[in-house]
Amino acid sequence: MLAAKNNVTTMRLNVLTKVVESFLNGFKDIDKLPETLSPDEIKPVRGSKEKDRQVLKEQIVSMLGFTPEKEDFSHPLSFFAAEALKRTQAPLATISVLPSACAACMKTRFTVTEMCRGCVARPCEVNCPKKTITVEDKAFIHQENCIKCGMCANVCPYGAINKAPVPCEDACPTGAISKDENGFEHIDYNKCVSCGKCLVSCPFGAIVYNSQIIDVLNMVKNSAKPVVAMLAPAVIGQFGNDVGKVITAFKQLGFSEVVEVAEGADVTTRNEAAEFVERMQEGKSFMTTSCCSAWFKAAEVIVPEVAPYVSSTKTPMYYIAEIVKKRNPECLTVFVGPCLAKRIEAEKNPNVDYVLVFEEMQAILAGSGINVAACESAKFEHTASAQGRLYPVTGGVAGAVAHLVGDDNLCRKETIDGLNKDAFRKLKMYAAKNSAGNFNLVEVMCCEGGCVGGPGCMVGAKKSAALVDVYVKQSPDIKTLQD
Repeated sequence: MLAAKNNVTTMRLNVLTKVVESFLNGFKDIDKLPETLSPDEIKPVRGSKEKDRQVLKEQIVSMLGFTPEKEDFSHPLSFFAAEALKRTQAPLATISVLPSACAACMKTRFTVTEMCRGCVARPCEVNCPKKTITVEDKAFIHQENCIKCGMCANVCPYGAINKAPVPCEDACPTGAISKDENGFEHIDYNKCVSCGKCLVSCPFGAIVYNSQIIDVLNMVKNSAKPVVAMLAPAVIGQFGNDVGKVITAFKQLGFSEVVEVAEGADVTTRNEAAEFVERMQEGKSFMTTSCCSAWFKAAEVIVPEVAPYVSSTKTPMYYIAEIVKKRNPECLTVFVGPCLAKRIEAEKNPNVDYVLVFEEMQAILAGSGINVAACESAKFEHTASAQGRLYPVTGGVAGAVAHLVGDDNLCRKETIDGLNKDAFRKLKMYAAKNSAGNFNLVEVMCCEGGCVGGPGCMVGAKKSAALVDVYVKQSPDIKTLQD
């Protein structure tokens, strides 16, 4: 996937911020936004000003909450803005490809570079399973027979064979995105688990999600009901290192309360630990965790043979939303986190009204002129445990469950750090053998590094994980909270 810091993410955040500013200005300037964002004096990035502005219009429509592939772009942006303000429920979540922005990349292929020496060993030729490589002065790959296995690149002593992938297809763990008859990418929603890996991998910014940002802004500004922000534990480092300042900033935006989803994670830990012990006592061979929404859907549609082994315990978002609604049944809830797949989960949960990712919240803060660093530090009214706050880092969920189980002989944990084809093969093997080898608690995270590597994050997973670890060390043990 692309590095977290790149022009596409910078441009997307800038467009989101301008949409927020336009909302706060009554959408008076919404029709001019493409020209504002791509003025005449700036060199076009897509070949022409007309194309730049058309792509910007389609991106803005998605940020207003619409699915671009279903819309008539002869309408002005003011039309879409007016329609967005009429909504009283969150739009159904989709991830879409903008044909106007898609570069119709060349199909994945392996090519021999000038670094090839035509060596005597010829491991590329010898190890090619389809015998599709010949060597004269240098190696040559006959593309019509190549199966893209990559063996030649793996064995070349000079690193002379290069893989040129289709970035979005290469990143998708489920094979949900592929080319149509015209060479443009198309998403198969029967396979898509809304992980967002295609979104953060496309170098052309051609993949978008339909945002709920206007819906949330409209509710915060105009609803008579209190609006509660439910803040995922991966927030540490996304808006600065002091989560207390984030609480204050959110309240300045108009949220009546800010709660931490880690409080719900503590409920997940207790329930999942109890379920794990029960399953082991019943003689089950292994159990996988269930708090990753993308994994949960993948277990249903991609590897259904593994579904019986997935924990039935609900996610931290489920439990915190239940807690919040019990405290105030009239409130509206907004989950704020790193994950696009949470939007799919929220559609099945009446306690979760809206879902925003950190990127969208950064746009709201910037568009509203709120500097988080200048805010006073506040505290959550209810404290979560160290184990719940470690959920967003790979190993955190299984570690929390194992900590409560308290028996290393009973609970032997393994982590699958990121869903990909190899991970699915491993999980299928576990199901076929009715065994995960030496392990019986398998944590599955769709994103590498855990939730801190989610598509809605603005900080790299390693840096974020280090900051989470510092925060966790300042937090109480879940066993203490139970007492």
